[in-house]
Amino acid sequence: MNLAPLAAAGPLIQSHALAAVLAVGLGLAQFALSKGGRRHRWLGRAWVGLLALVALTSFGIHGMRQFGPFSWIHGLSVFTLGMLVLGVGLARAGHIAAHRWTMIGLFAGALVITGLFTLVPGRLMHAVLFGA
Repeated sequence: MNLAPLAAAGPLIQSHALAAVLAVGLGLAQFALSKGGRRHRWLGRAWVGLLALVALTSFGIHGMRQFGPFSWIHGLSVFTLGMLVLGVGLARAGHIAAHRWTMIGLFAGALVITGLFTLVPGRLMHAVLFGA
């Protein structure tokens, strides 16, 4: 692991990457721990905040320009923010099964699948994890 490329990337990208890594870790903890209690709700709030930070900081990152300064990833960020609102609303309304699948989908799509795209050669996280 070589953290030099991340250290040179600037605070916006650093906070984006840190929030994503923390959201993955916290999401895995949520999967492993019991559901529905006070701890689940507090960790869930933290996870939603981290994922919202990941989505919001993406709007300041313009490395892949497909539509002016934006790319398909920015569309995913808009979708993610909307799904976070929906997922929280479902939980508050007592629609727990729908809440569960919304949050699992967000974890898989917005963090895991999108995160794998950051490992493509030429991208920053590829350089961090695999060098050059």
